[in-house]
Amino acid sequence: MTYIVNDSCIACKYTDCVEVCPVDCFYEGENMLVIHPDECIDCGVCEPECPADAIRPDTEPDMEKWVEFNRKYSEMWPVIITKKEQLPDAEEHDGEEGKLEKYFSEKPGEGG
Repeated sequence: MTYIVNDSCIACKYTDCVEVCPVDCFYEGENMLVIHPDECIDCGVCEPECPADAIRPDTEPDMEKWVEFNRKYSEMWPVIITKKEQLPDAEEHDGEEGKLEKYFSEKPGEGG
């Protein structure tokens, strides 16, 4: 099992999760985070830290695409281990539907 970040993170990018991760398996894109599924140790401490409920176990239905999505971008983006401010419009976008199609950016974040 592993945990993944889904599209609920897009345009919010809360980083509360990265500080509690014992193995530093979060990676930062321009407007979201992902978890490297091969580095995640399945401890689950990150899941309750996410205000947007974007972190889910891969055992839930239809998570295969998110495992591959997280794998792909974690290999392209820099690791992030330090909490940062969420995106300026995070609260407006929290809970919004269709964020992958509307807002997703493949650009890497700054990491850190």
